[in-house]
Amino acid sequence: MSKYRSHNCNALRKKNVGNDVLLSGWINKKRDHGNILFIDLRDNYGITQCIIDKKNPQFNELEKIQLETVIKIDGNVVNRSVETINNEIDTGEIEVSIKSYEVLGNCKELPLPVFSDQEYSEEIRLKYRFLDLRRKKIHDNILLRSKVISFIRNEMSKMGFLEFQTPILTSSSPEGARDFLVPSRLNPGKFYALPQAPQQFKQLIMVSGFDKYFQIAPCFRDEDARADRSPGEFYQLDLEMSFVEQQDVFNVVENLLLSTFKKFSDKKIKKDKFPKISYSEALLKYGSDKPDLRNPLIINDVTEIFLRDDVSFDIFKKLVKSGSKVRCIVTKNTKDKPRKFFDNIDKWAKDQGASGLAYFTFEQGVSAKGPIGKFFSKEALEEIMKKTEAKIGDSIFLACEKKDRVEKITSLARDRIAQDLKLIDENTFAFCWIVDYPMYEKDEISKKIKFSHNPFSMPQGDLDQINFEKPLDILAYQYDIVCNGIELSSGAIRNHIPELMYKLFSIVGYKKEEVNEKFSGMINALSYGAPPHGGIAPGIDRIVMLLANEKNIREVTMFPMNQNAQDLMMNAPSEVSDNQLKELSISLKLKK
Repeated sequence: MSKYRSHNCNALRKKNVGNDVLLSGWINKKRDHGNILFIDLRDNYGITQCIIDKKNPQFNELEKIQLETVIKIDGNVVNRSVETINNEIDTGEIEVSIKSYEVLGNCKELPLPVFSDQEYSEEIRLKYRFLDLRRKKIHDNILLRSKVISFIRNEMSKMGFLEFQTPILTSSSPEGARDFLVPSRLNPGKFYALPQAPQQFKQLIMVSGFDKYFQIAPCFRDEDARADRSPGEFYQLDLEMSFVEQQDVFNVVENLLLSTFKKFSDKKIKKDKFPKISYSEALLKYGSDKPDLRNPLIINDVTEIFLRDDVSFDIFKKLVKSGSKVRCIVTKNTKDKPRKFFDNIDKWAKDQGASGLAYFTFEQGVSAKGPIGKFFSKEALEEIMKKTEAKIGDSIFLACEKKDRVEKITSLARDRIAQDLKLIDENTFAFCWIVDYPMYEKDEISKKIKFSHNPFSMPQGDLDQINFEKPLDILAYQYDIVCNGIELSSGAIRNHIPELMYKLFSIVGYKKEEVNEKFSGMINALSYGAPPHGGIAPGIDRIVMLLANEKNIREVTMFPMNQNAQDLMMNAPSEVSDNQLKELSISLKLKK
């Protein structure tokens, strides 16, 4: 028995009644009933109620003690009376009568109460994260994270994957985000980069002859914070496999995610076999490559209908003739919804920067009720109904913008309308694969061709059949796994052919010499017999966020940074001394 405890604060039961015990932990709550003081003692494992009688010479001292003080209690286990049993805690049938106590760690006045569910500002929570982590909800989230990671490790081992660690200090690489750079003291003027992902290294592991690799990998990206993305650093399940096709990767990931989500959540999974949706289909039907498939609403393209002579809605007709697209969302059986419902959606769309959402309702006799209903003939309405599978009593919302813009607004509108109509089953996980990504895309600002995804991906099709003169038509073996509208991971079948890599990089402006310089390790390795290989890297933080039913990734991260990538608790980033800069051969020239 330790000098601090014979049991933890979740261990005692009725069978322990009469036993002398030692407990140590934090004072979670106190309830003073005059002659009796009740103390909820908390540790990592749970809570035990302790009592002290006024006759005890330490009563007055304990009565004044600050919450969250760490104490050791020497006491005796006793039964609670039937009417005082607490079924909300595992130890609720017993309590510990305090004989004596000892303060192990004093506590100052608290900047936020640990036992409260009250919300506090991000600044307070992150500055005192060690206190925030004591709060039950956050504490349980972090425990869940630990259990999930352990489970994933075990499952990966069962599937024959070996865990390896890859370097943290490496070279800068165009992964899509800004690198964090680390100056080299021994090589003045040169910098390491913290890895955005272990991309090149995991491919090199495959070239080295290892068949299946995984790692719970730290990744570093100098990018802005989002609800589902931490600024600075995050963790992913990085995995790679040799001699595989796309479906082989899918099988591994589906098995892993199904077993993990079924283990740690009671929510149902919509489909055990994850649907595959092409990138182009996702943008058309959902307006996004991160669709929430819990939402039954589908977007349809009805652009051609506005070229009909019997459609006189001139605003849309003129926009269509100038290259805009018309996309629509049909809502089932909404004929009885008040005018306010439709107007609120229209107003919301305008608040998002769109021109609004036109709407009408299909009525008996194939007519249209609503602000723009009069602009459509019966035949035009019938064509819309056929194309969208709309019925009498359904309503339709229409948006007309340039392609990228109309996809964005209809995607947002799809989510907003579904929320208003309460169409989303919050007790469900809906997974899907997004496949057939384009290899390249055109930068909207520079108008230059760039990689749309991972630059080390394999293009689809027979290599001698690919038309490199039309790069925007080339599809890649690239894929995303999405759950409830959140992208969990991107992955790809890798390009393992050096000459093909030179060709693909040349399209985005890289000369052969530049490729050799930036990716010397990989190019060199691929020249010595590289197997076909592929992989993926699901985000650990996002997986746990979904399992914990949280909306923000901060709630499942032990020590997150704020929106400006600052660690308020440790005061990072911080200034360094002139001597440190001198050792690194660095001088600062800050903007005024």
